[in-house]
Amino acid sequence: MCETCGCGAPQRVEIDVHEGILAGNDRQADHNRAHFAAHGVLAVNLMGSPGSGKTAILEATARSLGGSWRLAAMSGDLATDRDAQRLRQAGIPSLSITTGSACHLDAEMVHEALHELPCDGVDILFIENVGNLVCPAVFDLGQAANVVVMSVTEGEDKPLKYPVMFQKADLVLLNKTDLLPHLSGVDPASFLHNLEQVMPGPEMLTLSAMEGEGMRPWLDWLQMRRPALGTEAAHTADG
Repeated sequence: MCETCGCGAPQRVEIDVHEGILAGNDRQADHNRAHFAAHGVLAVNLMGSPGSGKTAILEATARSLGGSWRLAAMSGDLATDRDAQRLRQAGIPSLSITTGSACHLDAEMVHEALHELPCDGVDILFIENVGNLVCPAVFDLGQAANVVVMSVTEGEDKPLKYPVMFQKADLVLLNKTDLLPHLSGVDPASFLHNLEQVMPGPEMLTLSAMEGEGMRPWLDWLQMRRPALGTEAAHTADG
């Protein structure tokens, strides 16, 4: 059970806990949002299952950009700072947020991390959430966009089984497409079909973080969310 959101509590207690926590969280999220806006930072909440490839996508994003945009990241996990270490090695200034028993990041955690990871000069801040398709969808962090990562190995029914996550998504990235030749009967169209059942205005991009394929549409999408970044970097990505 997550001690911060009460996700394993009895139903009546769970409702009371959620109402109290979310009200305070939303106030902090609004403060974070104002902070990002004041610094001209595009904050992206990156969510998905453990092993879907969230960190790998950020590594591939840094490689594709070649330093054209100034990136930073916060990486949430129950234990260890391995993801943040990987991102720093990829050239992305990164901070680890170790949550202990909490199955998600919240706005206060992000606020505290901002004291250690300033936004001055940053174009895009990626907030890599804890690997989980449930609780992270509920907590506003002050982000401008929600991006959910799925991998082709997870099964095309994930949007149907975890609808809240995908209802709140602005974009879904279907990762690990390099494995499709080895997965009999797996078709990206099936993922999109199920996504269309739950996601308002469904938008899905396919890519392979490992091979670097499909990165240009992802960078173009970021560019549309952050027009002031300019267009030069979008043309550096592999198709």
